[in-house]
Amino acid sequence: MGDWSRADYLSRQGIRDRRVLEAMAALTRADFVPEEAKAGAGADTPIPIGYGQTISQPYIVALMTEALQLEGHERVLEVGTGSGYQTAVLAMLCREVFTVEIVPELARSARERLTASGFTNVRFLLADGSRGWPEQAPFDAILVTAAPSEVPPALLGQLSRGGRMVVPVGPTAHSQVLLRIRRALEPGLLPTVESLLPVRFVPLTGESDPTRP
Repeated sequence: MGDWSRADYLSRQGIRDRRVLEAMAALTRADFVPEEAKAGAGADTPIPIGYGQTISQPYIVALMTEALQLEGHERVLEVGTGSGYQTAVLAMLCREVFTVEIVPELARSARERLTASGFTNVRFLLADGSRGWPEQAPFDAILVTAAPSEVPPALLGQLSRGGRMVVPVGPTAHSQVLLRIRRALEPGLLPTVESLLPVRFVPLTGESDPTRP
């Protein structure tokens, strides 16, 4: 087994947020992957979870979570529940998580897994994640776990003033960049956009995806 969950490993990779390090160390990644992948769950690598989806490597999970700059009081939208691993990390660090998944089988298994693990601050929606969850908006932070070709306007519109969105963006897996977008506090001002690092994520699918036929 690898030692990715240990604070010293993630610290050496540049993760500094103590709360993120503690949340990562408190979870067992093997609990969130298919049975045949459990033996390799300790490695700092992505793992397929079926239906064309993956669970991100722990370093990327920690990095994206840290980039949201959570303090504990936030309402967070997660686009792409997947296995529920990233959802669990968020749930340990904020007031409430609203998570959206488009694949019924993944949505069902993640809900069962998180409920059985005792998470009571997670709300689930089976839907097109690129549309967000307008009935519950605005959100203090939004985390997107698959890559649209461009930032979905619906998600940006559901971000509160001063809120942060972390999203991988790019038309192909070889041209994606992880962005942190901060909505301006004052009306009429454009959001600020930071490029964090190159990444490779599965594409975001949904009716609002500009690349969808």
